[in-house]
Amino acid sequence: MAEGRLKGVAVLLTGALGALGRAQAAAFAEAGCTLILLDRPELAEAGEALARELGQGARYLGQDLNDLAGAQAAVQAVAEATPIEVLVNNAALIINRPFEDFSLTEYEDQVRVNSSAAFALARAVAPQMKRRGYGKIVNFCSLVLNGRWDGYVPYIASKGALLGLTKGLARELGAYGVRVNAVSPGAVVSDAEERVFGHKLQEYNDWILKNQSLKQRIEPEAVARLVLFLAGPDSDMITGQNIGIDGGW
Repeated sequence: MAEGRLKGVAVLLTGALGALGRAQAAAFAEAGCTLILLDRPELAEAGEALARELGQGARYLGQDLNDLAGAQAAVQAVAEATPIEVLVNNAALIINRPFEDFSLTEYEDQVRVNSSAAFALARAVAPQMKRRGYGKIVNFCSLVLNGRWDGYVPYIASKGALLGLTKGLARELGAYGVRVNAVSPGAVVSDAEERVFGHKLQEYNDWILKNQSLKQRIEPEAVARLVLFLAGPDSDMITGQNIGIDGGW
């Protein structure tokens, strides 16, 4: 149903080169969207290759989200040329270890990338969304907010801040026709989980399936379909919500 109804819509997607980002990029491209794929500058070769593969006028924007002012300025410049109708704050930094082993800098890095960057990019796109009287912002929160995960204190804190940001923005921007929602994926099959749990991947997989109500792993494409729904007109009366897609915990 999204095909045709999102045709030509300009979407800015952060964290575009991870498993979740690639799945969303493919879904948006299939729906006929114009994509700006944002990820780290050092990944430009892979990003430009993905943009060529997707077609539909997709292009890559290499930007470090640790540089909040730089990210905001870069996206503002893009939005002046191509007004952004949908912003998806998908990028995330995630590390698993006991909280005493995190330095203050590591804590701040996760909050900056996972939450503060979403604030910066919302500031970049909100003015033209307000002028147009319509827009969609989708923020990526997480299942870890349910409090049942060890070793993620900075990550959980950053996602809690992002959920608060989602609620606040939805209230302030709603009068201008801008919808702001969050999605909270569960344990999605991804390169990130292999990186974090590669030394005990089978044990981790078994634990996930034991705790989920649905006894199958979540694929990135399932999350992409939810994001596509929130980006499109069928979700126009939904805002300020955090929608879980976690297999049931």
